[in-house]
Amino acid sequence: MGGLFGVASTENCTQDLYYGTDYHSHLGTKRGGMAMHNHSGFTRSIHNIENNYFRSKFEADLPKLTGEKGIGVISDTDPQPLIIGCHLGTFAIVTVGKITNIDELAARAFEQRLVFSENSGTAVNPTELTAMLISQQGSFEEGIRFAQEHIKGSLSLLLLTKDGIYAARDKLGRTPLILGRRPGTMAVCSETSALPNLGLDIVRDLGPGEAVFFSADGWETRLAAGSRMQICTFLWVYYGYPASSYESINVETVRYGCGRCLAQRDDITPDYVAGIPDSGIGHALGYANARNVPYRRPFVKYTPTWPRSFMPQNQRTRDLVARMKLIPIGDLIRDRRILFCDDSIVRGTQLKDTIRLLFDAGARQVHMRIACPTLIYPCEFLNFSTSRSSLDLAGRKAIKALAGSDEVDLAPYAIAGTAHQTAMVEQIRKILNLTSLRYQTMADLVSAVGLAKEQLCTHCWDGSSYF
Repeated sequence: MGGLFGVASTENCTQDLYYGTDYHSHLGTKRGGMAMHNHSGFTRSIHNIENNYFRSKFEADLPKLTGEKGIGVISDTDPQPLIIGCHLGTFAIVTVGKITNIDELAARAFEQRLVFSENSGTAVNPTELTAMLISQQGSFEEGIRFAQEHIKGSLSLLLLTKDGIYAARDKLGRTPLILGRRPGTMAVCSETSALPNLGLDIVRDLGPGEAVFFSADGWETRLAAGSRMQICTFLWVYYGYPASSYESINVETVRYGCGRCLAQRDDITPDYVAGIPDSGIGHALGYANARNVPYRRPFVKYTPTWPRSFMPQNQRTRDLVARMKLIPIGDLIRDRRILFCDDSIVRGTQLKDTIRLLFDAGARQVHMRIACPTLIYPCEFLNFSTSRSSLDLAGRKAIKALAGSDEVDLAPYAIAGTAHQTAMVEQIRKILNLTSLRYQTMADLVSAVGLAKEQLCTHCWDGSSYF
């Protein structure tokens, strides 16, 4: 997915940028980067963060990163930030999103004999493509509007100039951007959890398609927000940090609500409830409190040398890391009926290993409750999963096993309670060797978030969304 942080201050803001960007590390898989502007011009630093923490990679670079304005990014795609020179002046840019028509836009650029210098292999760098679109217009505001109009998918960005920072949320608001402030300092972030420890108060969320310009003195809207929003619901279910809020709705509160909804529809009586670390914990606490069932931790996460299971890009390595960092507590597992809550089942590979671990440790029953509906559609708007194809999703593999083909109408499988959906869930249960498996209904998920369904992107579950 990725996350953005930008800050402008009346004094050197290197530490703010460093820690503010670091607070987004859970959102990315590949690279981190920062760029700053001072009286000497622009400086930047980019590092691979697949196998180490953001802080350890960038700490040595801090002496050369000084200034009163800066932008940072945690990226799961291309190396960023980029520093661009054009007729509008020199600027640095970072982006988050997914450009689904990037090949078409690149082909048009080649027809105009334009050049891309940041290619990785044969792929065009999406951030450079965005900068190229912006640079074709007469002002940064016109360029941002032009880029948003021509890009399909999703694009949120920060653009650093010598005068200040532009922050632009994607046109349907699928990824959040939130302004923060303290005396003499303005900031923007993807995660509000980046703000309080830096002494920054939340000002407000940017609206869908809105672009603001800010400096240390304040901010102003340069492109008005649109009337339609479809923010990614998976932010609350999985991606978001528990202390963060989007549209003034806290992540952990939604996860408690998801667990409560799951509990209200359940009739299983386990010995205790547990959450798959880390994002499953909030869902499990909501479930346990609603059912008045004890909450326990049958395994713990060893994180000192195993930071995040999705960092390595190789799937086998990622699965190994996930397995190595979960340590079972045998005394809490043997002869127990355990009900687990988790945010989702994507491919199911890591979860299958976890379930095997529990039965090998002597569990009598292992039940699973999932906080969202079954994932069956490909995400068109964010780099949601490391899976190269939607056919790798556990739901799609189950559908293929039932229908005998990948070419099948998915709609009946997306509706809770239908024969198709029931059969799909049962097939996933068998594959994972679970005692029982239930997913959240779409209605309950929407209720837990608290926004109208048309304001939420639910495409990966039911295929519906604006394009």
